[in-house]
Amino acid sequence: MKSKIISVAIATLFVTGGSYLVSCNSPEQKVEDAREDVVDAQQDLEDANANYEAELENYRREIATRSDDNNRTLEEFKARVNEKRADARDEYNRKIAELEQKNRDMKMKVEEYKADGKEKWESFKREVDHDMEELGNAIRDLGKDNAD
Repeated sequence: MKSKIISVAIATLFVTGGSYLVSCNSPEQKVEDAREDVVDAQQDLEDANANYEAELENYRREIATRSDDNNRTLEEFKARVNEKRADARDEYNRKIAELEQKNRDMKMKVEEYKADGKEKWESFKREVDHDMEELGNAIRDLGKDNAD
């Protein structure tokens, strides 16, 4: 009876030990798995960088378009300002010049932006969108004043 129990215990030990050995990866397999993980991570990083660069470039085009629209509107105001009295004309021309400068500054700010991380990019974008919205409102307000 003792020998039967010992035989069962030894057989169980071999089965358990064999299962453990089969399930463990060899050091070579672990190194290969780690290499694959590094390659996958590198590819993910390259994809993220490509997406980030594409997003930045699209945003630059969007701001350039908005800036061009602002310029066209300001040029229209300039043409209408000549119909105003001389004192009003000087004031409108000064306001238009200020708005043109702000518009150029915004466009330049976006063109010169250097990629510096996703968080900073999102913050930069929010700031520029806010500033462009304010600039657009100022131009529209000038148009309302100019309509009088």
